[in-house]
Amino acid sequence: MHPFLGNEEDDTIPKKAGGAGKRPPRLIIAAVNPILSISRLSKTYASGLHALDGVDLEIRRGEIFALLGPNGAGKTTLIGIVCGLVRASGGEVRVDGRDIVADYRATRALIGLVPQELTTNAFETVWATVSFSRGLFGKPPDPAHLEKLLRALSLWERRHSPMIALSGGMKRRVLIAKALSHEPRLLFLDEPTAGVDVELRRDMWALVRSLRDTGVTIVLTTHYIEEAEEMADRIGVIDKGRLVLVEEKAELMRRLGTKQLTLQLEHALEQVPAALAGYRLQLAGGGSELVYTYDAPGERACIARLLKDLDAAGIRFKDLHTAQSSLEDIFVQLTRTGSPP
Repeated sequence: MHPFLGNEEDDTIPKKAGGAGKRPPRLIIAAVNPILSISRLSKTYASGLHALDGVDLEIRRGEIFALLGPNGAGKTTLIGIVCGLVRASGGEVRVDGRDIVADYRATRALIGLVPQELTTNAFETVWATVSFSRGLFGKPPDPAHLEKLLRALSLWERRHSPMIALSGGMKRRVLIAKALSHEPRLLFLDEPTAGVDVELRRDMWALVRSLRDTGVTIVLTTHYIEEAEEMADRIGVIDKGRLVLVEEKAELMRRLGTKQLTLQLEHALEQVPAALAGYRLQLAGGGSELVYTYDAPGERACIARLLKDLDAAGIRFKDLHTAQSSLEDIFVQLTRTGSPP
């Protein structure tokens, strides 16, 4: 067994993906010279749990990719396989064009991982912890690089402090410093802001953006939908071990998001007038509100016509506001239906 692989006795890594039976349709996202290429990746644990089922995915160089999914969807298993912590049951993973099994030393050196769990030696200092991580990858000492990391993470003043003396947020920053100590080109952040306060979360968002600006590719899993909405270039949704959707964030919001125009009426209505039936309006607030739902950019012209037709029908309103579905709304819809609408 080579270093960094799991030790499940019943698991093997086949040279080629196999398995009988009909497979689900492949969701292939092509990229030119991707930093990470995943093909037909599957994982079945000894318990019979199918954690991953034929996942195909390519990650572009220099992007921030957010992988969303409910608990047990397969996010951490996917990251564990790429990072060499979990054995795949089938499929192929390449990092910078190299197979993670055949060329594991080179691929591990290209990857950094910030895990969910705070796993460090409680009595080691911050400096010793980060220095040791760099040495694990055979990198020569580089105090200047480590100092730059610790300063960027607001850890420099605590470099001589033992890990046990740090707060939870500080410990998570140390995990990021450990993952970056050997200068990886692909960084995995598995729930990076879990359990940290809002201010620190925003500091980490800024750090992730700065890393992307230096050419590091970021893949993050998160339960904070606003985190993906704020930072990601592309969004992937995984559910029950299958990749449901991969989309540019802006395109996903445009294609699957909906908008609502709500008009607060001067006088309540008992029903929508027949002359307005074509707009599919809904009454709300006991008849005191009219709600118009739309999703196409061209519907702005329809809004102008709607307001004109309302005036012609003698319906007056005293206020109006619009709302757009969030990424969270889209995520809930996708995981409930299993596919985009």
